[in-house]
Amino acid sequence: MRCEHSQSLLHGYLDGELDALRAEEFEKHLENCSQCIAQLEEQESLRTSLISAQLYERAPNALAMKIKRQIANAETEAQWSWVPIWRWIGASAAFAVLVAFTYHAVEMMLAKRAPVVEQAAVTEVIDAHVRSLQPGHLTDVLSTDQHTVKPWFDGKLDYIPPVKDLANNGFPLLGGRLDVLNGRSVAVLVYGRRKHFINVFVWPDSSQDAAATPTPGTRNGYQWNYWRAHGMEFCAISDVSAPDLHDLAELLQE
Repeated sequence: MRCEHSQSLLHGYLDGELDALRAEEFEKHLENCSQCIAQLEEQESLRTSLISAQLYERAPNALAMKIKRQIANAETEAQWSWVPIWRWIGASAAFAVLVAFTYHAVEMMLAKRAPVVEQAAVTEVIDAHVRSLQPGHLTDVLSTDQHTVKPWFDGKLDYIPPVKDLANNGFPLLGGRLDVLNGRSVAVLVYGRRKHFINVFVWPDSSQDAAATPTPGTRNGYQWNYWRAHGMEFCAISDVSAPDLHDLAELLQE
């Protein structure tokens, strides 16, 4: 029996027709539903194939010569008939239009889906930041020493994030913790800026799903900035000013 979500939500998710909340709920459902994962992979594979396929090929020279000989023979024997040729041309044109329409439709669906996926990623980052501001949730390891914070992640993740103490630049390191984004555990570095806290989420650079990565922006008084550096992806979020967040991003990229 097929999962009901694969029929009611999967195509809406692929077509970008779900709002951010429903899309996030469906992504959480995917974590425990092998049927929906298989259906999603099958549909995405099909769409990727349509986009990447070489849908136009020039006719071989041998075929072109064959057609020319047939035309010449028909003229010589006075048996030329335009009807079959025009039917062949019409069928070929119809097929070309169908292929072009399918290609355009797939591109439109993927483009429509990208903002929805990005909004879901932004919502997840904001929610994680707000949770961290609750008492006792900001850090798992409380230290201003990068040589204490960095080794703390060893063995807890399959990677170790780059850690810098930027106190001399106005961004003191306060500690680190583990958090969850997009269904996987990630490292979080916590920095201070005057009386504000900045969460910097760090995970290995996958470079596979650009649509799921949030572009810099602001919502509900929170600023976030996203970048790639040192083989990692970073997303910093806080209620500090956008220039402050930009300065921190520049320092962490050095």
